[in-house]
Amino acid sequence: MEINMVIDRYKLARYNFFKWRYESSLIYKVTLAFSFACLTGLLAQLRFYLPGSPVPITGQTFAVLLAGILLGKWWGGISQGVYVGIGAIGVPWFAGFNGGIGYLFGPTGGYIIGFIFAAFFLGHFMDNYVRSRGFLVMLALMLFANFVLIFTPGLLQLYFFSGASLAIWELLMIGMIPFIAGDLVKVFTAAAITKGIAPKRAYNGEVDANISRSWHLL
Repeated sequence: MEINMVIDRYKLARYNFFKWRYESSLIYKVTLAFSFACLTGLLAQLRFYLPGSPVPITGQTFAVLLAGILLGKWWGGISQGVYVGIGAIGVPWFAGFNGGIGYLFGPTGGYIIGFIFAAFFLGHFMDNYVRSRGFLVMLALMLFANFVLIFTPGLLQLYFFSGASLAIWELLMIGMIPFIAGDLVKVFTAAAITKGIAPKRAYNGEVDANISRSWHLL
């Protein structure tokens, strides 16, 4: 009985953690989106370059994945839009304390734009498909978000920035393959966090009253 009570309280805690998406004020949601934009900027400074590549390894994508999961399809994407927009007007929170619209037209600008797509994508599944919150399904979605939605625009811009002179293998060696191991660690970690905190019951503002009441009575 004690174990069941602990499990039920844990489920309730996870459920309540996500209620803010439907019950919080606009100001609170904007504040959270801005906070995740700041987190992305902070993790962007954890970087180092590999020999021969203009693309640094950073912690940004971890913040992007969590933004989609914790903030949902709209506010997760908005948080990354805020990150891109504020950085474009000159706030130095891109990697290496860089900022300005010119940085977005540089070799790494496509990856940054991809952050918005990835956060919207993950938030959409998180909000609309309860089954996506399991570890394996979320792992697959995060792998797609990371290696397709972020790397595709990133590699395309890197290719054109180089003067469209790189062969496919050269492009991948510069802009993708060296980052696979680190990104897999971030993806697996983010998927595990999702498994631990995401409720397995849908919430759309009209939770089953009987279940909610039974949880509160525990």
